[in-house]
Order: sequence, then C-alpha cells, then structure tokens
Amino acid sequence: MSNRLVDATSPYLRQHRDNPVHWYQWGDEAFEEARRTGRPILLSVGYSACHWCHVMAHESFEDDATAAVMNSLFINVKVDREERPDVDAVYMDAVQALTGRGGWPMTVFLTPDGEPFYGGTYYPRETFVKLMNAVDDARTNRRDELQQNVDALVESIGRTALIAPADDIDTPRLISSTVDALRTNFDSTWGGFGGAPKFPSTFALDLLMRIYSVNKDATLLPLVRTSLDAMAAGGMYDHLGGGFSRYSVDNQWLVPHFEKMLYDQALLTRVYLHSWQLTGEPRDEQVVREIIAYIARDLTHSLGGFYSAEDADSLDEHGHSEEGAFYTWTPDEVRRAVSGDAETVLQYWDISDDGNFEGRSIPNRIRQRADIIRPAHIVTAQQEMLAVRSQRPRPGLDNKVLTEWNAMMLSSLCEVAAAFEDQTYIAMATANARFLVDNLRMPDGSWRRSWQSDATPSARHSALAHDLAHVVDAMTRMYELTSDHEWLTVAIETAQHLIEHHWDAEHGGLFTVGSTAEQLVVRQKDLMDNATPSANSVAAMAFLRLSAITGDESLRQRAHDILRLLARVAPNAPSAFGNALAAGLLLHIGTTEVVIPGTEKSLISVYREQWRPHAVIAWGAPTESPLWSGREPGAAYVCRDYVCLLPATTPDDMRQRLLTTENGE
Repeated sequence: MSNRLVDATSPYLRQHRDNPVHWYQWGDEAFEEARRTGRPILLSVGYSACHWCHVMAHESFEDDATAAVMNSLFINVKVDREERPDVDAVYMDAVQALTGRGGWPMTVFLTPDGEPFYGGTYYPRETFVKLMNAVDDARTNRRDELQQNVDALVESIGRTALIAPADDIDTPRLISSTVDALRTNFDSTWGGFGGAPKFPSTFALDLLMRIYSVNKDATLLPLVRTSLDAMAAGGMYDHLGGGFSRYSVDNQWLVPHFEKMLYDQALLTRVYLHSWQLTGEPRDEQVVREIIAYIARDLTHSLGGFYSAEDADSLDEHGHSEEGAFYTWTPDEVRRAVSGDAETVLQYWDISDDGNFEGRSIPNRIRQRADIIRPAHIVTAQQEMLAVRSQRPRPGLDNKVLTEWNAMMLSSLCEVAAAFEDQTYIAMATANARFLVDNLRMPDGSWRRSWQSDATPSARHSALAHDLAHVVDAMTRMYELTSDHEWLTVAIETAQHLIEHHWDAEHGGLFTVGSTAEQLVVRQKDLMDNATPSANSVAAMAFLRLSAITGDESLRQRAHDILRLLARVAPNAPSAFGNALAAGLLLHIGTTEVVIPGTEKSLISVYREQWRPHAVIAWGAPTESPLWSGREPGAAYVCRDYVCLLPATTPDDMRQRLLTTENGE
C-alpha cells in the first residue's frame, strides 16, 4: 500500500511511496499530526542522485522492523532537497552546528513546531534504530536538556538574518586575498584547489579569468588551464556521451561520484566557454559542445525544459544496482562494440584487464590530458561505444524541472549561442525560456520552483530567491541574444517581484523565502557560493547587468547593498564568495554598454567575437531605456556608465571603440 508520497512531484519522493514508513510530505498535514499526537518529527532529506540516500533507504526505510519503530515514535517527513533547498539549508545548518559536518541523506529530529534538537547524516540500520530509541528516551525523560538544544540551534540557524552590511566594499583587497588563497591551495600537478574529494571550483576558475581580463596577469591562466585540462581528461568527464559527474574521489579526477547534475553542466559550460573565448583552445570548444549535446540528448523534455539529474547507480549485467555500471567497460566489451582496431581504442582510453575501478575501466585521457581532440578512428569508436552503452540499463533519471537550475543552464546556453553564433543553440535556448515562462510562471507574475509532467498540478512550490535571481539573469541574456523585448520584460518584472517579496529592508540583501510564502522556523539568507552560486551573488550580478540595459539606477543600488552585506562576511573566507567577487568586480570597474539599432550582423558579430564579462548589449528595436536616446540605425554606440564614444559604423571602428572602453581610456 502506498503512503502519502504517491502524489509527490519529486521523483525522489515517489521512490519512497511504497516504503512501509508512513511518510508525509513537508507541509501542514505533518505538523498538525505531530502537534495532535505530541510526537516529534523525523525529517529525512535527500535527492535522487544521492548514492548513500539509496543505501539508507534500502537498509532502513524498506525494512519492516525499522519502519515500525519510525512509525510508532515519530511523524516521518521526506524532503527532496532540490525541490526545497530552503528546508534543506535551515536544517543542514543545524546538523553542522551539532556535528561539525553535513551531507546527505540528512536525518534531523524536530519538535512539532519544526525546531531542530538533534540530527546527523547517514546512519546504518542498527545505529539508526538505537538512535531513535535514544531520542525517544531523551524526549520522555530529559525534556529540559532537549529544550536547551532547541534554543541554541534556533539561534544558530537564524544568524544570517542578523548580519549587518559593511560600511564599504573593498573589492581590490578581497580579490587580492582570494587570489592569494587560490594560489596557496592550487594543485599544480592535477589542477583544482585542495585535495580529494575534488570538486570543479567553477567560481574560482571563472573569477581568475575575469581578473585576467582586467589586469592581464598571465600567471593566473595556468591555474585555469591545468584545472580544465585535468578535469576534461579524467574519468569525471564522460568521454563517450559528454557531461561531467559531480566530483572526483581522487586527486587526478579519475574516479567520479557518477551522478550527473544539471547545475554542474551549466557552470562548467560557461567556464570552458570563457576559456575558449580567451585562448581559442579547440579542446575547450569540444567540451562545451559535448556538454550541450548531452543535455539535448538525455536531459531535455519535449517542450524544452531541462531535467535535473541522472543517478550514480544503474543495473549491471547481473541485475545488481552498482555505482558507475553504466559508464565503465572491460576490454572484451570494447572489442565487441567497435568495428575497427579495438586495441588502439583500448590504449586511447586506458581500458585494461586490470581496470581502474572495481575491476572495470573508466575511459580517460589522464596520461595525455591536453590531447583530447579525437582522431577520426576514435570518433567512430566513440559513436559505436555510445550506441552500445545506450542499450544498457540507464541510471535513474530525475525528471523534475527546477526553475533555478534551468535558468542557470539557460544563461550559459545564451552565452554559448552568441559566442558560436549557432542557430541550433539559439533555438534550444528559446525553447527553454518559453518552457519556463509558460509552465513555471503563474498568471499573477509569481513563479514556482519545480515542475514534473506526471504531477497534478505539474508546477509546485513557491519560487525561492535562488529561482528568481537566476530567471532575471537568464531572461536578460535572452534579450541580449535575441533582442526580443518579451524576455526583457520578464527580467524586469521578475526583478521587481524578487525585491518586493524577498528584500530585507533593515540590513539589505535577499531572504531565501518570500514574504508571502510558507515561513520556516527561521528566515535565512543564502550568502555563500557553494556547489551553486548564492541567491544574493546571482542577484547582484543580474541587477547590475539589467540596470545597465534599462537605466534603472535602483537596481544598481540594490546590487550595491547586496555586495555591502556580502562584504561583511567575505573576508573570513573569500574563496567561498567567488561569484560574489565577480559581481563586485563588475561594480568596481563599471559596465560597458553597447547599443546597435537594427540588426546589422557585422557589428553584432564584433561584439560577440570575444568574451566581454563586463559588458552588456542592446540591439534591434529601441526600448524605453535612456541608453537608446538619440541612437540611429547603421551605427554601434559604445559607452561606459552611459558616457559614449563616437558612433562606430564599421567593424574595425567598433573594435577600436570597444578596446578603448575596455582599457578604461
């Protein structure tokens, strides 16, 4: 018999609908039942591509005896952290305060009012049962002690709302200290920063390239080049189908945790694109195109939305669920798959009898890491192996469409489409933008966070600051890509909605949860750039760029206020604020505005022929922005903070104007 998760939008929640646990979804029903019965809430948070979430589910949540303990002592609530990052963030802060570490699955015990009093991450079944009985004993016999935990934790998890802004923003000092920290932590052999497990550090790499674009410090580029080459050569990159896994468990990027997340594809796409724009390296372009091909092939709904993730686990040839089974090979499997010289293919991708992962081989180019442009016979083998692999049992697909991650990918796709001037990518971006507006924006202008085709209604959960900030950025870039005023209007209206419902009038910055949405036990702000950029850093960048296009000075002031708030906390860990520092750099040096009335392709192409991280473009038909005042077709107008040079009428003239402005002359 199914539990209350049968109607969930989240594929992760629906994976638990047949558990013997009496699961509730997060919401009033669960809390009302907890208050009625006096039982605490056992909150379990995970996500579909999480390997250890599946392990705990199999060990404990599918076990009748364990479920009986859960059902008798607690009101059990299951949450998909990707659908409800607001819930996840609040209680992850509590777990980290209690244990000094965090992760998923996350297990937290709450009062009937949602206040945390104990928690952790993965627990083996026997430990989990002992813990539940101990929590019940403490609730019965040591209530005063538990209340002290509650009071301390609630104070701790609410601290971001109390942070006051700094008096000023010393961007040069923050950038200098960040670069020093990155140099210190840089792995000069394998790239990246720090040791295993290794994550892509996209914000750090992108920030280094942005700094280079300003000061031309050539010593910054090897940090980027080494990292990008090592990641693209390792097993963390899917050499057959494109796309990156979430992280590597070793220093050399060989063995990944095989889950593939949409947000990683979005962030890595733009980093490799920016490197290609700076250096012209063909291998960077190859990675960009293959990531997008992967998304188009495996992560795209027929209407244009992008799915969230693919699992790490899949069934092997014996029908057992194993991590990485879909992606690994034996020499005999390769010999059966390819029509040409199999031994050359085995050598090219380091596939051997001994293997490099549990007796099988992850294709990689670690020994020749700068050499990933494939010769023709390897391209043929790649296509043949991909065709064979596609017949294997696929990893589980999380087919929910998240506004935040889709808009993040859309922003990257807009940049790619413009840089390559590729109509296929423009069409893909337009379809995704159309999907978001048609399916996740409500008639009153509000947004939803999550959409899933099988759910009723398909779109659920009030959008968070993360979602709206990325929408502002993506729709602004859609306008720059297409000159279609609809996208600019959506960006402007969404920015207004974000400010109206999420702005902190006392300290500045954006609360995660809107003023009219469900209020959690505390109201937090997302400040640090972690696996994804913080809502506040994305909003700062988006507001600065939209302000430059529209002439709305209030948006620039909001961005300034956000960056003052972040400047209060960034000095303590500057490398955790890479995206915020990118926005701070844009505020510090100012924005180049380019206006091209009409559709003169030669002038538009000049703007797009290189990366311009501190510029915006408006073209096509005029808008109401003062940027368009007195502009005539047939010319390009290059300005800095609305102070313009003489009009340029030829591509060479325009290049010279851009060079003059970008050099600060």
